[in-house]
Amino acid sequence: MSRHVAVIKGGWSAEREVSLVSGGAAGKALAGRGYRVTEIDAGHDLSQRLTELRPDVVFNALHGRWGEDGCVQGILEVLELPYTHSGVMASAVAMNKPMAKRVFRDAGLPVAEDRVVASADLFKADPLPRPFVVKPLDEGSSVGVVILKPGDNTFTPETDGPWRQNPEVMVERYIPGRELTCAVIGGKATQGVTELRPKRGFYDYEAKYSDGVTEHLIPAPLPEALYGKVRDLALAAHEALGCRGVTRTDFRYDETAGELVVLEVNTQPGMTPLSLVPEMAAFEGISFDDLVVWMVEDASCRR
Repeated sequence: MSRHVAVIKGGWSAEREVSLVSGGAAGKALAGRGYRVTEIDAGHDLSQRLTELRPDVVFNALHGRWGEDGCVQGILEVLELPYTHSGVMASAVAMNKPMAKRVFRDAGLPVAEDRVVASADLFKADPLPRPFVVKPLDEGSSVGVVILKPGDNTFTPETDGPWRQNPEVMVERYIPGRELTCAVIGGKATQGVTELRPKRGFYDYEAKYSDGVTEHLIPAPLPEALYGKVRDLALAAHEALGCRGVTRTDFRYDETAGELVVLEVNTQPGMTPLSLVPEMAAFEGISFDDLVVWMVEDASCRR
């Protein structure tokens, strides 16, 4: 009898639309490999629906708040259902940017200087010298990220930004240069490190999910020693947070200063046609379908 997989997707975070695409792609891949698949657009009745369904394993394709921050993981633990990606604690800590950076610092990993400030105080005085980046404390996919540059007076408390929706924000020193990323699959950093070159602005939400907006260079054109360091740091960040399954770690590299910093670990990276982890897996000869099947079987082993 084929294994029954519930693919949970959608939800109500700012990343709902991307999650629907990720979940649909994963569900299609699993069905094509003979699994019995039920796709669930996650709502507030998710616990009830899973209780009634009782799948053998859950593929968690949710992105963003509630689905990626330990909340759904807690439900799945209570229901005693094995699930893909990281557990409750690793998911919660990774999603909270200041807490994750504290873990990285304690592990000796390089990170950019930051401050957590009240949104109401952000425009009274610059928390850090400009340029700096303003981020929500717990969003993914660069949702709400704003860069404030010297002399920039276009941003005010009334303009759109993370300060409008969040009582606190993280202000982080801006690292100029190159955007790099590397995945960890099954406890090993991928051979393929990717450099991301947006054709305009920075690697924001639109650049991540709009076809043709960002150039992906894999393998990234880096010196061999630096290339290996990125892979080592990706694995170290994954392990410092206690992650499992598949993650992706993002970096900034200032070539002029020779500075490489860890930005964050994505515990449930996208599985869309433009997503980076499937691309890095393909670089190693792992097809999208094989990757999704591995994720399900890896989760099943933790029953």
